[in-house]
Amino acid sequence: MEKMIRTADLEIAYREHGDPSAFPVLLLHGFPDDAHAYDEVAEKLAAAGYRAIAPYLRGFGPTRFLDSGAPRAGQQAAIGSDLIQLIEALHLERVGLVGHDWGGRAACIAAARIPGRIRCLVAIQGYTIQNTLRPLVPASVLQERRYWYQWYFCTERGRRGLEQNRQALCRLLWEEWSPTWRFEEARFQRTAASFDNPDFVPVVIHSYRHRNGQAEGLARYAALEEQLVARPPIRVPALILHGAEDHVSPPELSERQEDVFVSDYERHVLPGIGHFPAAEAPDLVALETLRFLSATA
Repeated sequence: MEKMIRTADLEIAYREHGDPSAFPVLLLHGFPDDAHAYDEVAEKLAAAGYRAIAPYLRGFGPTRFLDSGAPRAGQQAAIGSDLIQLIEALHLERVGLVGHDWGGRAACIAAARIPGRIRCLVAIQGYTIQNTLRPLVPASVLQERRYWYQWYFCTERGRRGLEQNRQALCRLLWEEWSPTWRFEEARFQRTAASFDNPDFVPVVIHSYRHRNGQAEGLARYAALEEQLVARPPIRVPALILHGAEDHVSPPELSERQEDVFVSDYERHVLPGIGHFPAAEAPDLVALETLRFLSATA
């Protein structure tokens, strides 16, 4: 079932499964993806007695800005703040979080900032909070090549390319990032409809330009971005799931994160799985999430 709720900045659309009075688990998608990524996982969580809530992030699907003139920021502080505002708007006293890619970053930010509200965190790809204020340290040459789309988006040609060829470009990213996944066309089209959101291109472009030092962040998020530079620790129980065949964020990127996951934490690499574990292996992701929810109850 799809619902809408207003926060201070957005009218957020979300997909909900299960009993509204059950313990809530928020399922957060990334780019280029949408809330449908968790459909099968959400059904299994609901069947096990949880309330599964999968929101569409800003710029995706039916989610809209309340102010037509507001800057379409995609920086991590905005995405993280959106999640905290959603928890408040839904009056959720305590939640479980499952996050992937952009959604994983938002979940890490929320877990770091409001740990008393978070029962546990399933972080697909691990700790992904970024240093957006000093993003000038090069990654390995191979990793820089994997980020070709980010450099493309930092150009005007790239912005126009995303505007004009959003489906073809996003399909290519799916294929490159999860080379072992043979997704059905119907599945891609169901998700690609979310890329028609009028805010999709400006939010995506700002996200990648800001993280790479090519766009200013909003002043309202400056203090939070400064805090995030320090890699705030996550003090709630955490489970890292990482696809062994993730060809954009390979599993070595989530190794040795004991400095930031300072509570109980586990890490599992998923053989044969690429960048989109919830869609590629929903049974496994649901099983691991349910196990961890039970262990942290």
